[in-house]
Amino acid sequence: MSSDPVRLTHLDGKGRARMVDVGEKPESERVARARARLTMSPETAAAVETGGGPKGEVLGVARLAGIQAAKQTGNLIPLAHPIPLTFADVTARVDVEGGLVELIGEARTVSRTGVEMEAMAACAVAALTVYDMVKGVERGVRIDEVVLLEKRGGRSDWRLADHEGA
Repeated sequence: MSSDPVRLTHLDGKGRARMVDVGEKPESERVARARARLTMSPETAAAVETGGGPKGEVLGVARLAGIQAAKQTGNLIPLAHPIPLTFADVTARVDVEGGLVELIGEARTVSRTGVEMEAMAACAVAALTVYDMVKGVERGVRIDEVVLLEKRGGRSDWRLADHEGA
């Protein structure tokens, strides 16, 4: 670890929150992928997989909610830049026996700033939507993780697998 003090980019010299000025950065293609994981009973996971929840087809609604959240990230996160997305999606994997639902959000843009927040917002809201869709069956569903998996473009690329063995 570096001996240099950590400098938060969203703080000015007096410690006040600020939006980062990206006006001088060159536009480039940016891609980010994030993951959310939910744990639940195998019975609830089976209902998610088959679309048999009390509110209907869970994963399709969660996917649309995630895409919508990615598009609204600049409104949801106070210092995030509103950026034009060229792509946003959420895919799902269900492990019925393990009681696991895994959601992968991806966002892309050609911009001066990255789309990590958009990918993470997509996963977080998709996970909340899964919870909302199944809470009538099981209130103990847990959203265990929302994590950035990778980002490409801009100054540097980054992958969780390179840092934590994921």
